[in-house]
Amino acid sequence: MDSSSTHIIPDLNSNDGKVMLAALVSLIVVLSFVLALHVYARWFMGQAHRRLRRPTTVVTPMVHLQSHRPQLDDQFQTGLGATDGLDASSIGRLPMFMYKSGVNEAGLECAICLSVFEDDEMGRVLPKCQHCFHVECIDMWLQWRSNCPICRALVASPESPSSTVVDISSEVAVAVQVSVGTTTTMSSETANSVRAHESCGSLEVQIEMPVDSSAEHQVQKNSGAVAHNGCSLKRMLSMNSTWVEGKCLDEQRQFLLQFKHNLSISSSQSGVPRLSSWELSTDCCGGWEGVECNQIGEVIGLDLSNKSIMGSNDGLASLFQLKHIQGLNLSINNFNSAIPSGFDRLPNLIHLNLSNSGFVGQIPIGISRLTRLVSLDLSTIFAGINPLKLENPDLRTVVGNLSELRELRLDGVNGSYKGNEWSQVLSSSLPKLQVLSLSSCSLSGPFDLSLSKLRSLSELRLAQNNFSAEIPEFFGRFSNLTVLDLTQCGLQGSFPQSIIKLPKLKHLHLSLNLVLKGSLPEFSQYNSLQFLILSSTSFSGELPSSIGNLKYLSRLELFDCQFNGSIPPTVTNLSQLLYLDLSSNSFTGRIPSLHLSKNLTLIKLSNNFLSGLIPHFDPGAFKNLVTLNLQNNSLNGSIPSYLFTLPSLKKLDLSFNQLSGNLGEFTFDSSLQLETLDLSSNKLGGPVPSSIFNIASLKVVALSSNQFNGTLELSRFQALKNLTSLDLSRNLLSVNASGVNSALFPQLATLNLGSCNLKVVPQFLQNQTKLSYLDLSNNIIGGNAPSWIENIGNGSLRYLNLSCNSLENPERPFSNGRFKELSVLDLHSNLFQGPIPILPSSASFLDYSKNNLSIIPTDIGSSLSVAIFFSLASNNIHGILPWSHTAMSRRHRGPLRVLNLRRNYLSGTLNAVFREDCALRTIDLNGNKFKGEVSRSLGKCTKLEVLNIGNNQFNGTFPYWLGSLSALRVLVLRSNSFHGPIGKPGPGSTFPTLKIVDISSNKFSGNVPAACFLSWKSMRNDEDETESMAKHQILKYSFLKFSSLYYQDEVTVTSKGLEMELGKILTIFTSLDLSNNEFEGAIPEEIGNLKALYVLNLSHNAFTGPIPSSIGKLKQLESLDLSRNQLNGTIPSELTELTFLSVLNLSYNYLVGKIPSGRQFATFEESSYKGNNGLCGPPTSKNCTAPKPQPAQPPHRHKRSLYKAGFDWQFISTGLGFGAGAALVLSPLLFWSAGRKWYDEQTDKVSLMILSSFGLLGYICHEKRINAEEIEDYDPDDDKEEDMMQSGRYCVFCSKLDSSRTRAAHNPKCTCHVSPIFSSL
Repeated sequence: MDSSSTHIIPDLNSNDGKVMLAALVSLIVVLSFVLALHVYARWFMGQAHRRLRRPTTVVTPMVHLQSHRPQLDDQFQTGLGATDGLDASSIGRLPMFMYKSGVNEAGLECAICLSVFEDDEMGRVLPKCQHCFHVECIDMWLQWRSNCPICRALVASPESPSSTVVDISSEVAVAVQVSVGTTTTMSSETANSVRAHESCGSLEVQIEMPVDSSAEHQVQKNSGAVAHNGCSLKRMLSMNSTWVEGKCLDEQRQFLLQFKHNLSISSSQSGVPRLSSWELSTDCCGGWEGVECNQIGEVIGLDLSNKSIMGSNDGLASLFQLKHIQGLNLSINNFNSAIPSGFDRLPNLIHLNLSNSGFVGQIPIGISRLTRLVSLDLSTIFAGINPLKLENPDLRTVVGNLSELRELRLDGVNGSYKGNEWSQVLSSSLPKLQVLSLSSCSLSGPFDLSLSKLRSLSELRLAQNNFSAEIPEFFGRFSNLTVLDLTQCGLQGSFPQSIIKLPKLKHLHLSLNLVLKGSLPEFSQYNSLQFLILSSTSFSGELPSSIGNLKYLSRLELFDCQFNGSIPPTVTNLSQLLYLDLSSNSFTGRIPSLHLSKNLTLIKLSNNFLSGLIPHFDPGAFKNLVTLNLQNNSLNGSIPSYLFTLPSLKKLDLSFNQLSGNLGEFTFDSSLQLETLDLSSNKLGGPVPSSIFNIASLKVVALSSNQFNGTLELSRFQALKNLTSLDLSRNLLSVNASGVNSALFPQLATLNLGSCNLKVVPQFLQNQTKLSYLDLSNNIIGGNAPSWIENIGNGSLRYLNLSCNSLENPERPFSNGRFKELSVLDLHSNLFQGPIPILPSSASFLDYSKNNLSIIPTDIGSSLSVAIFFSLASNNIHGILPWSHTAMSRRHRGPLRVLNLRRNYLSGTLNAVFREDCALRTIDLNGNKFKGEVSRSLGKCTKLEVLNIGNNQFNGTFPYWLGSLSALRVLVLRSNSFHGPIGKPGPGSTFPTLKIVDISSNKFSGNVPAACFLSWKSMRNDEDETESMAKHQILKYSFLKFSSLYYQDEVTVTSKGLEMELGKILTIFTSLDLSNNEFEGAIPEEIGNLKALYVLNLSHNAFTGPIPSSIGKLKQLESLDLSRNQLNGTIPSELTELTFLSVLNLSYNYLVGKIPSGRQFATFEESSYKGNNGLCGPPTSKNCTAPKPQPAQPPHRHKRSLYKAGFDWQFISTGLGFGAGAALVLSPLLFWSAGRKWYDEQTDKVSLMILSSFGLLGYICHEKRINAEEIEDYDPDDDKEEDMMQSGRYCVFCSKLDSSRTRAAHNPKCTCHVSPIFSSL
């Protein structure tokens, strides 16, 4: 090679050579790829053109304009490869429309320019997929492509077109030509017109197309029927839409007849056999119910929904021979078997619906092989014991190959997947998914981010799954979402407002998510919401005034939320509203006008704080109203008469308000439909208007708890032949039931005549065969109870209340077998005596209290097998309670919640053996003669709330083991013989919910442990927590779900110096009573932790030390009693901070100093401080000076208080004995002189004998005194003067010996020494 060539071709080993080689190789690879892509495209287009040349088999008059449900047929499949554009004439024949915001869909967007349509802009609708675009945008696209830019469906076939007229709105009508395919038999000259309607948003399209006259007999007349959900082919199959069909093939007919023969199909309700048209002699493609065929006679659609089909898998086997079937609907039947495994033999299946068909067990693997499936519905609302399952194969296996799926409904199918599992499977396998319904599938949270990949979602239904998670923010980015159902999903946190603002969202269901918080945003005028259902959530705040912008809203349901404020008047703008439920919130103010919502069928505003008058409306505005419920508010004024004349109204409930005035007469049409009239618990007065007695449609009349007066003849209700419930109780009425025809109330089931001044049980009741509820309480009925009561209701009586009368035992004993259905029996406060008169084994509520009963049957346990409430309180029952036969025995498995035996004369021990499943909530044995220790098995009653065993003879130590009962609120041990220290609470014995403690009048001793005051958590709630509680909630138990009856516990509490019986115990009421015991030591400072205390009584003990200043922290305290103790020191000034304190007793202690002044202390009298000598200042009369020193320790006292309530007879008898003895000795000395002289002589002798023993001589002083002279040796060395001073005769009463006992120290003022000497004894 010459030198010149080396300059042109570089050396490959050089850097330039390597670069050139790499570029050459890259160019060859790119050219190869482009060539291969071109070859593949040519082959694919060839296949597409061959498919297009095949004759079209189906002609449908439906043009769907729903963007999320395109038609799925053969032409849709070929549209994926369409590259040839349309000519100008074809483009010009496509439908056009002018956009109107008030007519068309709000927020409609062109997918080409990504701009939202504005008013008066022109757009085109692609007739096959119903997508909408700007005219200029889609025209440019169609010049190069013949398919839709979104779904790739072909816009039109190149064959001869057929004329179509499209009516877009009332303002725009454009004549166009749409190519829909033809057959060789069609002739435009002989064509008939077939019309079909379909809505897309707010677009309305009407299409006319020619149909061959020879095929006219094959056109079905019910093409306008509407089916639920699904793509266009599914709709056509389920609606029996218009098809051009060929003659049925014999093979196809045989398969269908074999299917019918192998299954059991019941007749319709009219008695006509189902599928009666399926006969061998007829054409299956032309006249067989539910069968659709193509032109050559192959079955491609089968709709057998709701045909009451029953059978097994073998019966379905013949269906799998229909190889060409594209749509199969077997929903709403009762196969009661597993899904057969042959569905994979139907490769052309596009739509499969097996919902609510009774299929059970595992979903077969064959479903996963239906790769052309567009919609799959296996849902069920009745899962049963053996629901459909996705276990083996699992969800990933079943849907992994169904990439074309757009609609998936698996409601009720047990999946048991966590959030990240099911979300990732669906997002990765089903990218085109538009409808996802997985309600009641045992799914769990949290929601995985992968779910956000399903950008095409338009419906998302996940109700009744326990997600227990927050709603992620990305839900607000599902721009196509129209339906979101998350009912009862355990949702937490705050609901994102961005979801509520989604422009296309129509249905939002979030009810029964109790802790889900949130508030309503400001609504724009373009919002599409139709259903807004937030019931039973924690949504709060005020309703925004912009709620009036929801012009499409038809259902607003906010029941049982936490909304407050007034109801905005803009709700009047909701002209499409049908259902309005704002009940059980905290709305205030007046009820707004709703006169523009003329289509309303239901208004529920109950259980709020609404006030003012009921608005006056034009009666014509509510001609469709069926239910009006305004109960439990504060509405006042009179009731507008027009409410009784609304033509469609069936239920009117105005109960529990402040409505007043006389209920006047009103006029009404005979066609009035009112069925329920509830005006109870108001302040209505005057006579009951006669107009009510003429409303023949009435079934329920409730006028109780008002001020209606006068005499009411019960016979006036004779026109109400449909009456089932009548309540006239608690008025000022005197009801006269005498002379009432026994056939007066043929349908009566409920009769409440309580407090109606009845004197006898109405006779007509004995012939009421349908009566199940009877209340005659609080009347003046006396005498023997009628024996025929057992015949009322013909054995169907469920509720009987004869309480608060003067009834006595029936003349003939009742037969318990006649009360076999009785659930509630209330006979309290009567005059029954002896044995229990009625003891039905079916009763849940039994109240015999406040009678004179004296006998308990020994087999009473068999009659309490289903009892929830049992009371024999305040009777005359003696003897030992047969524990082994009561509802607390080990053998008993009943649901007893309340046992009340208080105030009888029962004795014995509490030796019942309680079961592990003990359901008792209240045990009241107060005021009997039980003794012994409390059974430890009581600790098994873990639901126990009230234990009252006071005023008995129980003994033993403090039952600390009761502290493990986490629900115990009331513990009463007062007036028994319990003893010993309380002791520190051990682990698990802390009484966490205890509210009332009364252990007074026992023999408890020792120090009160400070740990008690630290462990009683419910008494430690501070003021803010207490105020946040429901202050008016009463400790009571609702024993029957269907009734309004409650049991309210009764507890005697020593408060404000008095013993009060609390018939209703507020759940926030807290009391601590340790009085009349032998407690000693200092009161612990920790008592100040019990900040919820209302009553504190530590009186009549031996507490010492100062009053703890921490008591000043008990801000709720109303009564404080520390009297009769040994407390000393001053009264803490902190007690003046107790602003609720109304009773203070510090009497009989050793308190000193000035009494604090100010606030509540200025209201207390001197008796509050009596017995404290060291106290001064008002209200005492003692002025405060320098304090006198008090002894460091008070004199010794008995450990038990000397001032303990009652008489100490031992102390009194001792004093009386000493007094009697002294009187016996002194009386003779006072009245018998000889005896008195003898007594003096004997006393003198004894005195001289005693003195002589000390070396003294005794003398008589003035014959009445004794002189004493000291005998001592004479010492001459002593001083003579001193000797003279110390010698002599001294009186023993005037002298005493010095410490050495050798000399006497004489009182110089005494004159006894001059008396004569008494020389001898």
